[in-house]
Amino acid sequence: MIEIAQNKRFRENLERKHDKNAKYGWYRYDSRFAIPVYDENNDVLRNNIFHAELVIRHSENRKLYLYDIINMKKETSTPLEP
Repeated sequence: MIEIAQNKRFRENLERKHDKNAKYGWYRYDSRFAIPVYDENNDVLRNNIFHAELVIRHSENRKLYLYDIINMKKETSTPLEP
């Protein structure tokens, strides 16, 4: 999920409570992931695909850490007809 993330955006740290753990700000990325749906025989019927936004903090030690996963939404699609 992190390796395929795209659309990197920077945000400054605006809250004092994060002065140490996000001293150099925040990054946000868009990503996707899938969760398989199984039938009673444990065969995969389909995959539910989700979009999510990753919140990454840039800490005082200059390392990046995954802080949160927000705005998760299931992708809605219409099945193709034969």
